[in-house]
Amino acid sequence: MKIPFLSLKEVNRPYEDEIRKAINRVIDSGWYLKGEEVASFEQEFSDYIGVNHTIGVGNGLDALRIILRSYMEMGIMQEGDEVIAPAHTFIASILAITDNHLKPVLVEPDINTYNIDPDLIEEKITDRTKAIMIVHLYGSNAYTEKIGQLCEKYDLKLIEDAAQAHGAYYKSKRIGSLGDAAGFSFYPGKNLGALGDAGAICTNDTELAEICRALGNYGSEKKYVNSYKGLNSRLDEIQASILRVKLKGLDSDNQKRREVAKYYLNNIQNEHLILPKLSASALTAKEHVWHLFVLRANKRADIMNYLKESGIQTSIHYPIPPHLQIGYSELNYLSLPLAEKISEEVFSIPICQSIIKQEYRQVAELLSEYMP
Repeated sequence: MKIPFLSLKEVNRPYEDEIRKAINRVIDSGWYLKGEEVASFEQEFSDYIGVNHTIGVGNGLDALRIILRSYMEMGIMQEGDEVIAPAHTFIASILAITDNHLKPVLVEPDINTYNIDPDLIEEKITDRTKAIMIVHLYGSNAYTEKIGQLCEKYDLKLIEDAAQAHGAYYKSKRIGSLGDAAGFSFYPGKNLGALGDAGAICTNDTELAEICRALGNYGSEKKYVNSYKGLNSRLDEIQASILRVKLKGLDSDNQKRREVAKYYLNNIQNEHLILPKLSASALTAKEHVWHLFVLRANKRADIMNYLKESGIQTSIHYPIPPHLQIGYSELNYLSLPLAEKISEEVFSIPICQSIIKQEYRQVAELLSEYMP
């Protein structure tokens, strides 16, 4: 049996008829940007996340870029200011910071959760620190009360990179409503995925929302009147219509992912593998939506080849930490041993709402049987 890492065709199959109807509705409307589908999705997503404002943008990177740029327009940040961010994350988190001529200050992850270690943040705060960016990596909540207290103590903005955690909770609140602003990606492979690039900003701050919306529309709040030097980053009507369809099933899809994850956690038995470590309360409180199921192994390549020979696709998220990327040569001097260790050991196995029991049972059996 060949088991793909992710089949987007199968993920979208349950929504196929409704998606076609939605796309046809947009085509028939003759209105393809800044129309009713976007406005409706923004309201529906705001209601779902539990915020006052959602602003549709072109992609998840732009969501974060625009949030930071808006704070600069508000005078809260200026070039050269520092934003604390996790050392283990996808490069977009860091790009959003440096694109605004801000300085990323990288903090090591917690070796168990892979999210930013709350106990290591305070020592990185300086007079130039203006924000903490947390990344809910792999679909797991990264927020803690300690992080919230640090933001309050030092008057810092809390920005959520929620690109991988659509629908996850922290206690009774959805991720995306925990900080001052949040950026979401709707890249096709996300738990809530469009059929192309798409993203959104969520916030309760009305002034921030208005500036974000203007910045993503050439810096214009009124046609041909440019209050800011903006960019073109807008969610289009077709992608919004697709997201409206799939948002209805997001909680159900996430629950299916949790069931697969639970099976893996209970049935993969191998001393050569390190499985995700979550508290029982985190699992029952739905703090994880399992965008990815990530394991660690000393001989990662051997295990991945073993699975490949059995027809199982795997992936690595992420093999090179941001501070060691060629494009960030100015950060190459940093020593971040935990982030480097994680990048050298992690690999991801198939998990999604369309995977069937026969498939994930085979994955678990093969991993349990593996011997180096």
